[in-house]
Amino acid sequence: MERRQYDVAIKLVGNQKPCHGGHKVGDEWLWQDKTPGGLCWAAYNSIFPFALTLKYGGSFPWQENPDVITASCPDGEVVNVFELRRMPRKQ
Repeated sequence: MERRQYDVAIKLVGNQKPCHGGHKVGDEWLWQDKTPGGLCWAAYNSIFPFALTLKYGGSFPWQENPDVITASCPDGEVVNVFELRRMPRKQ
């Protein structure tokens, strides 16, 4: 059985205060098979389970769009909100 894999686009779409890691609203990363360069480890650690689900074709029943989910970093002072979007993998 062939597994379909996707890439996951990650975009910082909001926050309450300036990010301690230097991320700014509008910053984007592409997650394929390795930690995206420049993405804070704490944010990556918190969004990884969601990204992995999207990467392998899963979805979240509470989301209207099965290809998109939002998740936040664990820094409760900053509250960076990331949009993760499933994209077809380019060959």
